[in-house]
Amino acid sequence: MQTIEIKLPDFVQIEPHEVRFLLASKLYEQGKLSIGQSAELAGVSKRTFIELLGNYGISLFNYDAEEIKRDYEKA
Repeated sequence: MQTIEIKLPDFVQIEPHEVRFLLASKLYEQGKLSIGQSAELAGVSKRTFIELLGNYGISLFNYDAEEIKRDYEKA
């Protein structure tokens, strides 16, 4: 596992657990991590991670319109 150090300006008020969640959710959104991997990175259970995604406006389903259309046509 990699360790990354991030230096933020003093006026940015954010807790380390929130930074982990934001990174995990973005990597999930981009398809770079699974839901389980993302939850682990965020330090929460899968269920909690899924619930928190909604609070941040991130869809649990990472499909764009074209992917949905293709899946519909195949069904």
